Amino acid sequence: MRRTSIPALVGPSPFAPTPTLERPDLLRPKYLIPGLIFPLVMVLDLITKRWALEVLGPGAPSREILGGLVPLTLAYNKGAAFGIHLGEDSRWFFVPVTIIALVLLAVLFKQAADRDLLRIASISLVVSGAIGNLYDRIRWDRGVVDFIGPINLGLWDFPIFNVADMAITCGAILLAFSFWFEEQEDRSRGAPAAPSVPDDLTQEPSP
Repeated sequence: MRRTSIPALVGPSPFAPTPTLERPDLLRPKYLIPGLIFPLVMVLDLITKRWALEVLGPGAPSREILGGLVPLTLAYNKGAAFGIHLGEDSRWFFVPVTIIALVLLAVLFKQAADRDLLRIASISLVVSGAIGNLYDRIRWDRGVVDFIGPINLGLWDFPIFNVADMAITCGAILLAFSFWFEEQEDRSRGAPAAPSVPDDLTQEPSP
């Protein structure tokens, strides 16, 4: 009796496990570092600004920290960080500029390697501070709440700032160091190797 073979069905088995989308590991340093820095900066910025609005308002007694070296003064900054002024109501200039900067920082963060902890931390600081000040610009037309300073440096007074400004400044400095270290590493990799000397030239001539 001749047996007939049944052709096998081509295609995946309906009982085979379905492929799952690869998800980012939230415990990787690339996601863990901003996950720690962002809420810390945001909470400190919001709490200190609310405290300044309640305690340092008009008619309130003057306050200072660090033995009187740093006074605390409530101010509303409608310009850029550290009191840089660009007009009476420039928030609609800084809001889109901040959003564009955040997009560029997001691209830079995506391109950063997992081992580049300095760049990841610096971007996280800048983004956290920028969002903290952006929140003030959007919620009202008074400007960003500043309260630390002005600090007398002898020749001039350092302008009033806040926690978000400190995060932006520290992050920008660290980001500059990150680019500098990357440039130095690229130069060391691109440096030509020293030519090797043949063995017959290094041997002493026999008498």
